[in-house]
Amino acid sequence: MPGDAKAVAPALSRPPIGVDGLTSDEAARRLAADGPNRVIAESRSHRLRRLAGPLADPMVALLLVAAPTYLAIGETTDAIVAFAAIVPIAAVGWLLEARAERTLDRLRELTAPTATVWRDGLHSVVPAEDLVVGDVVWLHEGDVVPADAQLIDSSQLQLDESSLTGESFPVGKETGPRGDGSLVWAGTTVLSGRAIVRVTATGGSTRFGEVGALVARLASRSTPLQAALVRLVRALALVAAVFCGAVMAAELLRGSGWGQAVIAAVSLAIAAIPEEFSMVYGLYLALGAWRLSKERALVRNLAGVETLGSTTVICADKTGTLTEGRLEVAALVDVDGVTYEAGGDGIVFGARAALLQAAVLACEPDPYDPLDVAIVRFARAHGVEVDALQRADLVADWPFDPVDKYLTHLWRAPDGTHRIVAKGSIEGLLAHAAIDDEAARRLVEANSTAAASGMRVIAVASGDSDGPSGDRSRDEVSLVVVGLVAFSDPIRDGVAEALDACGSAGIRVVLITGDHPSTAHAVAEGLHLPHDQDGVDLIATGDDLDAADPEELDWLAASANVFARTRPDHKLVIVDALRRRGEVIAMTGDGINDAPALRAADIGVAMGERGTAVAREAATVVLLDDNFATIVGAVRNGRRIYDNLSRAFAYLVAFHPPLLLAALVIPLLGRPLLLLPIHLVALELVLHPVVSLVFQADPAGDDVMDRAPVPASAALSLRALWRPYAIGVTLAVAVIGAYLLALHAGWSAEQARALGFTLLLASQPFLILVARSPESPLWRTGVRGTKTLAGAITVILAVTIGVVYVPPLAELLALAPFPAPLWLAVVATAAVATLWSEPLKRSDPLHASPRSAGHVGGGVA
Repeated sequence: MPGDAKAVAPALSRPPIGVDGLTSDEAARRLAADGPNRVIAESRSHRLRRLAGPLADPMVALLLVAAPTYLAIGETTDAIVAFAAIVPIAAVGWLLEARAERTLDRLRELTAPTATVWRDGLHSVVPAEDLVVGDVVWLHEGDVVPADAQLIDSSQLQLDESSLTGESFPVGKETGPRGDGSLVWAGTTVLSGRAIVRVTATGGSTRFGEVGALVARLASRSTPLQAALVRLVRALALVAAVFCGAVMAAELLRGSGWGQAVIAAVSLAIAAIPEEFSMVYGLYLALGAWRLSKERALVRNLAGVETLGSTTVICADKTGTLTEGRLEVAALVDVDGVTYEAGGDGIVFGARAALLQAAVLACEPDPYDPLDVAIVRFARAHGVEVDALQRADLVADWPFDPVDKYLTHLWRAPDGTHRIVAKGSIEGLLAHAAIDDEAARRLVEANSTAAASGMRVIAVASGDSDGPSGDRSRDEVSLVVVGLVAFSDPIRDGVAEALDACGSAGIRVVLITGDHPSTAHAVAEGLHLPHDQDGVDLIATGDDLDAADPEELDWLAASANVFARTRPDHKLVIVDALRRRGEVIAMTGDGINDAPALRAADIGVAMGERGTAVAREAATVVLLDDNFATIVGAVRNGRRIYDNLSRAFAYLVAFHPPLLLAALVIPLLGRPLLLLPIHLVALELVLHPVVSLVFQADPAGDDVMDRAPVPASAALSLRALWRPYAIGVTLAVAVIGAYLLALHAGWSAEQARALGFTLLLASQPFLILVARSPESPLWRTGVRGTKTLAGAITVILAVTIGVVYVPPLAELLALAPFPAPLWLAVVATAAVATLWSEPLKRSDPLHASPRSAGHVGGGVA
């Protein structure tokens, strides 16, 4: 109880009389009945869905239909190629997800790997997963509470419940009548004191687990680009179905056999449906996720890589993301009003040295509380002999008074003298310690000034004592206020530069904190984060959000860049309001109650170092260093991936019309097929993805963070792809025309097919160069050479010649050599058919600078 002093925190080595722990046999029985103490138990159906996930890809589904069809019509080689192509596509998804899960498993171990329990009349250390209801568990300073539990006995127990509530203030717990004051919750952290507790709930039955289960049930939405890909595949599949029927009917009416008719129809289906789009998309995201992992950002959902590049708003926590997440002593103020600001070198002298020594003695020995840790660290750095001070005996430890908000320590020095010290709120100590009126006025004024600048401030009192009396008021009678200690949470290195990069990139940053508005104001000032509206300071609070109607919420979401005194559930309110405005939102969080907002945001960003397991499970991205600058780096990488992916799509789009029109027009004209199924499978599932790596390897453009965000779905929009479509039609006319002219001239089908196929291959280097320069003609940008580009062009040239002049390959592909002098005509035709649009290029409006296009999303820039 607050009125009872306790000697140095008792060992609590055995449970109180009458409190029995479980036997090992009973614990095993309960574990078998209730299951492991896991927040979210992975079900068998979930594992099966994860295993089958890659097989649901549209391209894989098409191959699973096409391959048996090839077998049925006797095309064994095509069937083998189709089956073989499924393996790498599915493997990419499995390997990336397995890698992410292995990393998360290591992160989960940080939550509560072991627990000390009383079983069979002995202390035992067991994995936290093996805890069961009824277990008696010891908690010590620094422990993460492994399950919901009821206090049996405790000594000055204070917990950090911010992972559940979002409030960063310590919460005192006391043994007493059943209620929240005597209950501890899984996932919270012991800041100080010790306790013996009895487990009341484990796993999914805990508060921690209830939120986790809710999040696990929330469905993830498709990204805009995923939705655009699905629409494209479905639309082309419908068109392909109609034309396949027409081609098959035409072949049968002409007297062709069923086998020939099916081959023609299947060729058209493969040509019409862009199976390789999904493969290239998955490959780019997988490689992007791998790059991001090297930059301390673990991607749990590959689609998040793509969405990062389209982010328009980043909602960031203050503590630990924008700031270091640890307290540092910022200043000392003595009773004369003289301030020593931290950062100076050397020893602290005079009254401020006495203040600092008293503050050290007011801390717990071997402290864990962040405030105590900061004091001791600062004292050591400024010449205080901390170890010598703490060699005294702590003979009375009066606990934190929840009313006046202070605590008191009474020490006995080796020479037998006693010293009383206290620390807490200035108001509380002024009520219990002596000080003259003028000094009190100066300290109250200094306290207000420091608090207004965002600092946390405590007062310190000290005095000589006759020794412990057993009565708190008598022990504290000699206390005299000696000054103030102010603390700050330093801004992380690189955050200011990252915020500047967001401004240049047209990305709005919103600060969300549970701290007081004055603290939020001070942080916003320090970061130069805009927080005014028409010259008036605009900092919205949680109360403002609670009181706002939908229209007011939308206005606050559009106007306020700083939200203070918020609860975790307010994050979800902010996400919903921003989404109504069409924003693409990245939301950071680390607590259990942050999880719904992380899942609801387009990009949920969880903290890997201090985040809870539930938050990490709900997130799209886990920051392994908890740093805001890492988010901005991930956005930059996401934009690079988007740019390169959009160029790869443009290349693939330009190459599809020749495949589709050749598969449609040639059978209708009654001529032998120009492109056989093996040609199409080789082009779409082997050559195209390999060539697409050229774009993936391209570095980010110089302006990648100097332009407004682009909607992800724009990569497949008609505005972005009209030129590639037009180039593809021109190339199709050239290829089909060359093939028909060769047949008309009396060439064999194999020779004519070789002419058309090599023309198609010879166009590839030109298509790559055109797609790599979407905004400006080649003569302005030049050819930005990379090793990947050089390698790809070398491979294309070798394949173009090899398919004609290497007999086994030519026989497999049903090709035959044509007159050598025509090779020059092939290259010239390929160049003309692909480069004709270069003079028409202008600056792409999708890549306009935010300085000219205006802020995206309509909020405060």
